[in-house]
Amino acid sequence: MATRRGLLAAGGLATVAGSARAQTPSPAVMVSTWDFGRAANAAGLERRRAGGSALDMVEAGGRVVEADGGNGSVGFGGMPDRDGRVTLDACVMDWAGGIGAVAALEDVVHAVSVARAVMEKTPHWMLVGTGAREFAVAQGFPTQSLLTPEAEAAWRRWLETSEYAPRPNSENGGWASMPGGENNHDTIGLLALDQAGRMAGACTTSGMAFKMRGRVGDSPIVGAGLFVDDAVGGATATGVGEDVVRVAGSHAVVEAMRHGMDPAAACRSVIERLARLRGTQVAGHQVALLALDKAGRAGGFALQPGFTYAVTDAAGETRIVRAGALFA
Repeated sequence: MATRRGLLAAGGLATVAGSARAQTPSPAVMVSTWDFGRAANAAGLERRRAGGSALDMVEAGGRVVEADGGNGSVGFGGMPDRDGRVTLDACVMDWAGGIGAVAALEDVVHAVSVARAVMEKTPHWMLVGTGAREFAVAQGFPTQSLLTPEAEAAWRRWLETSEYAPRPNSENGGWASMPGGENNHDTIGLLALDQAGRMAGACTTSGMAFKMRGRVGDSPIVGAGLFVDDAVGGATATGVGEDVVRVAGSHAVVEAMRHGMDPAAACRSVIERLARLRGTQVAGHQVALLALDKAGRAGGFALQPGFTYAVTDAAGETRIVRAGALFA
């Protein structure tokens, strides 16, 4: 993981380390959840500079993280379910309201690209399980085992106790420590503005480590894990998907921005709503929200401390920001 360069500031914005006073950041053109968003944003910015669309940007960024076998939470190398099978969830949404998603996809690394293909090449918005895999193969996506030796070893250690419980992220890039020293899941959510000012987003994950077979969280659900309104901005979510879905997290953030809140305040308002709704039931959970508005303002907020996100401007300057948290 890259060394964090951002420091916690009010409303989730960062200041430059060592600076004597706060500085107004340049407008963002791409944001991604967690520290691994730095590499994702770099890939997205490259597509932007080549004339790519906002959808091209978020797809390129998501593919970088999906292909990283050392990342136990997205794509290749993701933690398996309790039956030892890696299943992927992803969705995309563009400026025109185009949506595509896959859930419980097996044997195909780039779930984000399959989700885009669902959007562009089918009359549907989501394909799941065997149908999603068959569609991906028909579209020419290569297949391979997604279970790395490291992930399999972690699963076998987990089987010794079969203890399953969502845990807040730790400080090592947003992953939560699991029994036996492994790391739990997390998601990458991405939002981007292209040179034409259009916005798109993507969200991709391997889901909760050691989940029940067939479990689907918020990540492929438009309005929960991701939502984009080109007149306002976009939002994405990470953490315990069952909690995000309860408050339609990303859609709620965008609606709060529509009514005048800045991105950080909008994210906080939805986290507070979740806490009021669920009370002590979310005390040990992590849910984090990230938003980008059409002016290029970025902000995030979380239930628990430790959530970080990557913010990149048009010049290519990227900073890692640590968001505020309700239970800090």
